[in-house]
This record gives sequence, structure tokens and C-alpha cells, in this order.
Amino acid sequence: MSPASKNNFPQDWQPTASIKNLHKRAQMLKHIREFFAARDVLEVETPLLCQTSVTDPHIASIKVQRQYLQTSPEYAMKRLLAAGSGAIYQICKAFRQDEAGRLHNAEFTMLEWYRPGFDHHQLMDEMDALFQHLLEMPAAERKTYAAIFHEHLALDPHTADLAELAACAKAHNINVQMDVTERDTWLQLLMSECIEAKLGLTRPCFIYDFPISQAALARIQNTTPPTAARFEVYFQGIELANGFHELQDAKEQRKRFENNNIERQRLGLPTIPIDEYFLAALQHGLPDCAGVALGLDRLIMLAANCQNIAEVISFTF
Repeated sequence: MSPASKNNFPQDWQPTASIKNLHKRAQMLKHIREFFAARDVLEVETPLLCQTSVTDPHIASIKVQRQYLQTSPEYAMKRLLAAGSGAIYQICKAFRQDEAGRLHNAEFTMLEWYRPGFDHHQLMDEMDALFQHLLEMPAAERKTYAAIFHEHLALDPHTADLAELAACAKAHNINVQMDVTERDTWLQLLMSECIEAKLGLTRPCFIYDFPISQAALARIQNTTPPTAARFEVYFQGIELANGFHELQDAKEQRKRFENNNIERQRLGLPTIPIDEYFLAALQHGLPDCAGVALGLDRLIMLAANCQNIAEVISFTF
């Protein structure tokens, strides 16, 4: 090869992560596997390339010809649970379209696990133990979704109407260029703009009991008002994980998927074929269980005292 052609090589071929941080990453993966091995949780693998994907309008899947790259191993792992696998976990790649930035990459690493016989509070206990094992942090704090809105915005997220939510956003200088007619859109704006950065500043923070409109794949609790048996985890103002006391009702899950596709049509997004294999597994019988998905790149970034996930990923997309 001539010297002239060598000059055409890209200059940014080196990894974005330092070798030191790659060692830190490997060490954390080892500790995670040790944590679950000690608890007799089975490590599994499921396909990255899938016949369909999630219907959630807020998640953009990557399509490869007629297949999809998984956004999460959730559906396949629940099929294993329905087949009698018992407690399982997986460390895998997941993919989402158009995600880039300090905390996002189109390809990222996810830790997902499921515990038969657990509700979401018991799973929070185990996740707290994992954080203490990996980060050497004190025990996490726990607050309800309603409590953080009361604390930071003096607002009840379960009862506030559109006018109250819009007024709150305006009072906090949130400028919206479109006509927002959905309560959840206002709640998510207020959460991201006014609350998230203040959560878990010195230790992880679990937020639980979400509005039922944000249940996704979680069951609904007969509380007053009714709430979704769902939690999220924040540390240093960054969302790390999303967990559910899992919905077992195939009929209700189909209805939610269909409503997602109706919302996709309203937003001008492509509809996603419903995963009939997953619904068949639910119909067969998903054990009473709780599950959670954790963004490992973000967790490793925080453990390594970095500011960007690129610093702990070999090569960003």
C-alpha cells in the first residue's frame, strides 16, 4: 500500500474508552455474574434479531430488512419464564434508533433479570443490594411518584388536569412549541425538566407507584388512586433502570399493544406487529414475578466517575 493511500485512513480509529476503563468494565461484569451466581439466578441468552419489536410509541426500533434488532430481551425472557426457567438474568446488547449523546448510543448494553415470586418492592431490595455490591454505596432511598411531584412541584400527578400541568410547566419556564393534549406528555416534560436532575444525588433513588397510564407491562394496583406496580431508579440525576411487577393477563396486554399502535398511527409512526409468541406465553401462564432492565453503560460510567458513556464503551456508534 502506498503512503498516499495510507493518508486516506480515518484518524479516529482508536477506542473511545481508555484501556483502564475497559478493565473497570470487565471487572464490573464479573462482579455482576458473581452476584447472580451466588443467588442461583440462571444466565440466559435470547436472540438479538427478532420477527417483531415493541409497540411503545416512544421507543424507535431499528429494522433490518424484515426483522428488528431487539430494544430489550423482555419478551423472549418472559417466554423462558412461562416455560419454567425459574429466576433468570441476561447481559446483552440492545438497539434503539436515533439515540445518541452523553447518555445514549444506538447500541447499548443492558442487564435484565426476572424473579418469580417477587413483587416490585422485593426486586428493589435486590437491586439495592446489587448497587451496594458494585458501587459501595449506602442503601438507596425510596419515594413514590406522587411524593417527588409534591416535593419538587407542589403538584399531585394523579389528579392534576391539563391546565394545571401546563401552568406548572410555564411557571418553570418550560417552553413547548406544540399543542400538548396528553397528561403523560406534560408529566414526562415536568419529570425530565424539573425533577430528574435532583434525584439520587448522593445515593440511588427508587421512584415507584407510577400513574396507570404509564404502566407499560406492569400490573395495576388496587390503591387509592390506582397505580402501576412499576419503579425507576436514578443515581446522580440519571435514570438507570425500569422495573415492573409483571402483568400476567394476555388479554389486557394485547389491549395495551393495540392502543400503542393506535397512538403510533396518530403520531404518524409505523405500526409494529404484535408479538403473538409473547402473548401465547402469557396465555400459557407467566409466573407471578418482577423484572427490571438496567442500562449497564450508564452504571459503569458512574462507577468510573466519567461524564459520558463513550468513556466506557470500546467504540460508539
